[in-house]
Amino acid sequence: MKNMTGIRGEERKVKVLAINSSARKDGNTAILIEKIFEILSKEGIETEMLQLGGQVIEPCRACWACEGKKNCVHRKDSFYEIFEKMKEADGIILGSPVYTANISANMQALLERASVVTDMNREKSLLRYKAGAAVTAARRGGALNVLDAMNHFFLLQEMFIVGSSYWSMAYGQMPGDVRQDIEGLHTVEVLGKNMAYLLKALNVR
Repeated sequence: MKNMTGIRGEERKVKVLAINSSARKDGNTAILIEKIFEILSKEGIETEMLQLGGQVIEPCRACWACEGKKNCVHRKDSFYEIFEKMKEADGIILGSPVYTANISANMQALLERASVVTDMNREKSLLRYKAGAAVTAARRGGALNVLDAMNHFFLLQEMFIVGSSYWSMAYGQMPGDVRQDIEGLHTVEVLGKNMAYLLKALNVR
């Protein structure tokens, strides 16, 4: 799959944005995302990863000031820029390690604010019909809770969820450990192939 033909017949590049909410940049979650990127790049899909490590995403203030504005009005962190990229992307990958059987605090805050913005701008269809894939790195347990949280976000946005041959997770504690989880890496590769297939189906006119 190379460039897709747009509505007016022009060629355009299909793009996938990945958001890695791990506190560790280039850790296990990033490794899994890069595995997916390898597959997508072979299919001619443009990729970009945003790493939230070292940042603090503030939680939603429930002020409802985003109504009609298509983004959050508070600009003290990087949420505004991240959400602009989410709107522009054809596909979104959410990656979070397991923290106390749940997604990271930064991912929770990001998804809360994104959900409120889309809800307050529902008629604008900000994320509707995009492809969404979730991936997690776990030391031991809690991975399904993390995947459920991220996949439920996709469902609320009326997005299409990408599946794989098993739950899209791999085991690892220290950075690089997930490379030893052969089954986990295979599952993530299948996720990448399925995402490329779905993007092709969604973007061919």
